[in-house]
Amino acid sequence: MANGKGVAPRVDQGETVLVERPNRRRGKKPRKGSRAGGPRKPLTRGRKIRRRIFRGVLAVFLVVFGYVAYTIEPYLTYAGSDTVAARVAEWGRDHHLSWAVTWLENASYKAPPTGGKLSNQQVKTLQGATVSPSQAAREELPANIPPLAAGSIPDEGIWHPVETDSAGVPIVEWAGLRPDSQHTSALAYVAWMSQKALSFQLHPGSQQPGGSFPTPDEIPAGARTNLIATWNGGFKVSPNDSLSGYYEDGTTVRALVDGKASEVFYKDGSFKIGSWGRDLTMTPQVASVRQNLSLLVDNGQVMSAGSSGSGTQWGLTVNNAFFVPRSGVGVTAKGDVVYVGGPDLSVETLAKLLRQAGAVNAMELDINADWTSYMYYTVTGGNAANPTPNKLWDFLQPADRYFQPSSRDFVAVYKR
Repeated sequence: MANGKGVAPRVDQGETVLVERPNRRRGKKPRKGSRAGGPRKPLTRGRKIRRRIFRGVLAVFLVVFGYVAYTIEPYLTYAGSDTVAARVAEWGRDHHLSWAVTWLENASYKAPPTGGKLSNQQVKTLQGATVSPSQAAREELPANIPPLAAGSIPDEGIWHPVETDSAGVPIVEWAGLRPDSQHTSALAYVAWMSQKALSFQLHPGSQQPGGSFPTPDEIPAGARTNLIATWNGGFKVSPNDSLSGYYEDGTTVRALVDGKASEVFYKDGSFKIGSWGRDLTMTPQVASVRQNLSLLVDNGQVMSAGSSGSGTQWGLTVNNAFFVPRSGVGVTAKGDVVYVGGPDLSVETLAKLLRQAGAVNAMELDINADWTSYMYYTVTGGNAANPTPNKLWDFLQPADRYFQPSSRDFVAVYKR
């Protein structure tokens, strides 16, 4: 029988032996909620505060993450050819992070090399077909562009035909030249367009200016016959990076501002550039108005300077003294249109190139690699309804950028 010490008897060959039983509670794990078998110690004040802070930070993170995921999704999924980086930057600018986007752009800026020579490929690019029209036709065509850099480069500033009329006279031409006297290993590109032979139309973008208009945000199949050229629009309308207004198909998206540089498109297909309220005003014949910043060239005078930085006159997004992809458009004394674009231009070199190409009034359009483009279109195989897009230079956007919905406004040029 057991005794009080936990010892049970065992019989072995008639002899009673006491065997000690092990204590079953020895080495048993502490109960949940206790330490080493004892009760749990209460949380200290410091641990309570740290736990509350952690939970608060986690809650804020989840709210912010959810907000970002919810608001950025439309930017990543809208139709078009914009890069992911461009879409994220657009989201940032539209959600009170414009300062951060601009800071990143400025911090990552790398100035292009100065001096040097054009590569063999660049020299070859400048060489192309030319025409020798009659003297009467020649008076309608632009003079070749005098180089801005010293030295002689074959075919620099020489016009090459892109499209001709029925008499073989060019109505669209292009030329290339070094952008200034310092950046002699780079090229800028110029397109000339005959006002008499062409019509011009502003297309709204799905995001800029956004909204619903009779004019589509692309050039769809079936509407490409006689398409000659396209070029990019200006700074954003909302938020108002353009610091001006936008009018499209009878709708004022943003009020037009007196004194701002303006592309004006008329119902008969004609096109003008000038200062709104001084050179150009609203009339029943106006179809669209695209304003952007201030005139770069005003009555033949370059308005920007080499020290031009970010500001309300030339834009706030990127230091205007930086040499980045830029674009601009102007009109000549005869009323013809010139477009300038290139990978390494400051606001001053862009203005000087526009004037050098013959512009008497000119304005800056969009900047940076994600947005600048100029395409001209050629008919191959007799398929006039589906012309082939060609890049004026090797910019980032695809050549068929406007054959699909565009997030930003653009200009289309058609043969009359």
